[in-house]
Order: sequence, then structure tokens, then C-alpha cells
Amino acid sequence: MLIQSIKYYIASFAGFRREVWILALVSLVNRAGTMVIPFLSLYLTNDVSFTYAQVGWVMSAFGIGSLMGSYLGGKLTDFIGYYPTMVMSLLLSAVLFVVLQYVKSFEFFCLSIALLMTVADTFRPALFVSLKSYSKPENRTRSVTLIRLAINLGFSVGPAAGGFIIANMGYGGLFWIDGITCFLAGLMLLGLLSNKQSKADLDDSKLQSTGKRSPYADKLYMIFLGVVVLVGISFLQFFSTVPLYYRDVHQLSEQSIGLLLGLNGALIFIIEMPLIKWLEDSKWSIMKVLIISIFLFASSFFLMNMTSWSGVLVIGMFLMTFGEMLNFPYGNRFAMDRAEKGKMGAFMGAYTIAFSIAHVVGHNAGLQMVSRIGFEATWYIITGLLVIGMAIMLYLKTLLKKEEISSE
Repeated sequence: MLIQSIKYYIASFAGFRREVWILALVSLVNRAGTMVIPFLSLYLTNDVSFTYAQVGWVMSAFGIGSLMGSYLGGKLTDFIGYYPTMVMSLLLSAVLFVVLQYVKSFEFFCLSIALLMTVADTFRPALFVSLKSYSKPENRTRSVTLIRLAINLGFSVGPAAGGFIIANMGYGGLFWIDGITCFLAGLMLLGLLSNKQSKADLDDSKLQSTGKRSPYADKLYMIFLGVVVLVGISFLQFFSTVPLYYRDVHQLSEQSIGLLLGLNGALIFIIEMPLIKWLEDSKWSIMKVLIISIFLFASSFFLMNMTSWSGVLVIGMFLMTFGEMLNFPYGNRFAMDRAEKGKMGAFMGAYTIAFSIAHVVGHNAGLQMVSRIGFEATWYIITGLLVIGMAIMLYLKTLLKKEEISSE
């Protein structure tokens, strides 16, 4: 049984093209160094002495920058190709991460974080489009999962190491590591991956693009993106309000918070690839997986209000992680499947814009709610948003069936 499980796990990594592995390696290096983001709310309250309300506005600026970057990334990808877009994003982000540590005023920090995220998040639409190009149709969902695996492996190392660095070097060290790893990821992309395929795909897409459909004219896609926003608002609480909940309510240290957040990445590293392969082999529908994932997200928040026992934080992290493992690969696959030839940048840009909207609204709204009505009421409201998301997804499932019937 053990040998069969090991063989199945290894088989879940088979069949990828070399380029997909390179992108996974670049994502691993880049994400392992992105230590500032999970600790940003703690850094701003501890070192810079911002209030919760001010941190909320910083997080909104973070989201606005992410939104602009997602839109710009989609446009650049369709205009100059995914390869130069990714390289420029990584190299420029390296400089901006280092500079950010020297910004202390509230207004300038908001502007600086918005600029940083505008540059950094041009990377995401380009990465998704490159996966469409480099992955085979039969393993496209697993290709997305492999990239997520690399990102989350980096994320499992990053927060744990980040907590250690903060304890020994202070927060300033995190900014330098973020900048250096972004720069290294850019150099790796330049050294290991050729621009030739990107140029060929760009020329091909311009020749074949019909220009008939914008993602914003696809009503079912817009409904789906509405759910993405609701899920994103909820999920992002784990990077702003939830760490504060760990510290203020359960009295966890920054190192303990880092280890708990790192558990998320470790679980994804061990479980996600074989789980996605099993779901693909079992022919589970995209919509079924997405609905179950939202239920798991809702359960993780609801559970935190059920007991004051700190062990519930680990259980909640397990539920959230399984929801994440199901939701993001299959949500990404749905977005890819809806994209029209020659419109990949626009469709994937819209998909990442939905997450950016969640950044604009989610962090600030969560922090404002926590400061006014407390953690318990906030978790109930977040649970309610996710229940609404489940209902919308069930409605979308019926609309997709009607669309499928009408197209036959």
C-alpha cells in the first residue's frame, strides 16, 4: 500500500514539459523570498506604529496596485508577449522591495506599496498565459498545480524563515531578501528560458485572434469572477486579520505565527499534486470541486468562533488549505477554458484583476471590521460571504448546463 502510494505520488509529477519545470523553479525562488507580505500587517503595527485603520488603507493601496498590475500585465502580455513581461516584472520588483523599507510616512507608504504591486503583479497574467502555451491540454490543471506547489513550497519556507529573521535581524532584513530573490528569479528566467516561444505565440495569437469576445462581455465569466472576488476577500484575511487574531486573541509569538502559516505551504507540498491527479482521474467536474472548496473555506472561519482552544487554529488551517488546494487550480482552469484564442492575456488579466479587487476590499474591510466590531463578528460576516459565494456558484452551474445544451 505504501509503495503504491509513493508510485502514485511520483506519477502525479509526470508528463510536464521542461518549460513548466523552469517556471516552477523561478516561482519557487521568487516566492521563498517574499517574506514581507505575510508579516506586513505586523511590521506596520509594530515597527512603523500604524493603527489598524491605517494598515487597512495600506492594504487597499496594495490591492489597487495589484489591480493595476493585473490589468497592465494582461495588456502587456497580449502586446509584447509573456516572456518580456515576466522578466521586467521580476527585475523591477527587486529594486522596489529594497526601497520600500525606507518609506515610513503613511501617505508615501501607500503610494510605494501601490507602485510595487503594480510592477509585481504584471507577472501573474503573463505566467498563466505561458502555462497555457507550455502545458499539454490533458495536464493543464496539474501544470497550474505544479506552479502553486512551487509557490507554496517557497511560502512554507518563507514565513518560517521570516519569523526567525525578524527575531534576529529585525524587519529590514526581509525587504533585502525579497529584493535579492526577485532579482535572482529574473536572472534565472533570462538564463533558462528562451524568448523564442513567446514571440512565436504572440505572432500566432495576433494572426488568429478573431477579436469577437472580450472577457467583460462574457456574462457567465463575470459571474464566476464575482465569486472569485468573494473567495479572495475571505482567503486574504489569512494574510492580514488572521495573523493579528493569532497574536491578540491566542497570544502567539511571531515565530509561532510563521510556523502556523508555513503549515499551509507544507500541506500543499505534500498533498496537492496527488489530490489534483486523483480528482482528474476520477473525472470530478470543475464546478463540483469549486463548490466543495468554498464550503471548506467557510468552515475554517466558522470554526474559529466555536471554541477558545488554540488547537482549533491548526484545524482551521487544515480546512482553509484544503479549500485552497481545490479552489485555485480549478478556478484557474475554468478561466483558461473560457479564454478565446488571442485573448488569453485579457482573460487571465481579468481573472487576476478579480483577486486584485479582493485585495482592495478584503484587507481594509477586514481590518476595519476587526477594529470596530471585533474578531468574532468579523468571522461570522466572512462565513456569510462564502455561503453567498456557494449559492452563486450553484446558480452558475445551472447556467453552464443551459449554455452547453444550447451550443449542441
